[in-house]
Amino acid sequence: MRKIFFFTLFILMIVGNQLSLLAQCAMCKAAAESDLQNNPNSVAKGINEGIIYLMVIPYILMAFFFRKEIIRFIKGIKNHK
Repeated sequence: MRKIFFFTLFILMIVGNQLSLLAQCAMCKAAAESDLQNNPNSVAKGINEGIIYLMVIPYILMAFFFRKEIIRFIKGIKNHK
């Protein structure tokens, strides 16, 4: 019972945090887009590059930590054919 309570609390914290960030993301996006239209060499270009950087790093880390499982999965697919 205690595990269910903590799991539910954890899920609510994640969902509650995401809902509060949605409005901020839309405001930042609108500000960056308008700034990029006015000045192509502005901060908005850096924001877009930062988003790409933040998006790629977790995938690289996951590939590094799970490389053995990924290789085993690919070998399994090749052997299945």
